[in-house]
Amino acid sequence: MTEGRVLRTTGSWYDVLSSEGEVVACRPAGKLRLKGYRSTNPVAVGDVVNLEVVEDGTGVISKIHERTNCIIRKSVNLSHESHVVAANLDRAFLVVTLASPRTSTGFMDRFLVTAEAYGIPTTIVLNKVDALTDEDHTQAEALAKVYRDAGYGWLQVSAHTGEGMEQLEAELAKGIHVLSGHSGVGKSTLINRIIPGLHIKTAEVSDSHHKGRHTTTFAEMHPLPEGGFLVDTPGIKGFGLVTLERDTLNHHFPEFFRRLPECKFHNCVHHKEPGCAVRDAVAAGEIAESRYKNYLEMLGEFDEGPYRDALYR
Repeated sequence: MTEGRVLRTTGSWYDVLSSEGEVVACRPAGKLRLKGYRSTNPVAVGDVVNLEVVEDGTGVISKIHERTNCIIRKSVNLSHESHVVAANLDRAFLVVTLASPRTSTGFMDRFLVTAEAYGIPTTIVLNKVDALTDEDHTQAEALAKVYRDAGYGWLQVSAHTGEGMEQLEAELAKGIHVLSGHSGVGKSTLINRIIPGLHIKTAEVSDSHHKGRHTTTFAEMHPLPEGGFLVDTPGIKGFGLVTLERDTLNHHFPEFFRRLPECKFHNCVHHKEPGCAVRDAVAAGEIAESRYKNYLEMLGEFDEGPYRDALYR
């Protein structure tokens, strides 16, 4: 019996980096589950597992160690609630673009809510800055201020020209990080630049719909040249929490949570309550109106039915 970390998933098989430094193709033991998780995949990239190598050189995963955190998305299998994208992460890097395709702030905020709820720090990476117009640069500066003021890291890079890549690579050098975002934002191109020789498949953005085509089929964790690991995930159309409580949604917006003690009511959800410090801050321009509108949209979805369904529309 040995310990290892899951590097990639390929359907029912998992490539595990053992403590001896060997990559072993493994399958899970029957009915293998981690207590507290109801998901379509019992094992996820980043999981620490126990494995036993059998006669043919493959392995059997007998135990999944407790996760420090994970990021989930709605599963395509509607009989289950969720699919665990990656586990035991030190930081998430959300790759966004202003055009071809444009990443909406609604998508960004739902991803950030997910990461906040699971205790995963997030840095936003604006890619394709070499293609920005003067107007785009103005929008980028405004968007950067919104998220920096909220408490998030913000980087601007170009996978094509290399602009800003040195800082990104320095932040990736230690720990296990996930690189995520909509299809077409350039995740695979970024990874190919960070890890020369990897040659991850990339695809152009559809001219007709300005949306990317999925190029990553399964989640995969790549060792980085300077240390650390980087998780590449399939392009995601919807991202968010499968289980979330209406009364604590505001806790996952850092700039709201910081002002909660100033609200008249300790359980204020910043909607219609009198004496709300968050609404006052929005009115004063101290909190971005876009963040507050996205928050209200999520809050309203609790009243429309199961939040896990509405979140992915």
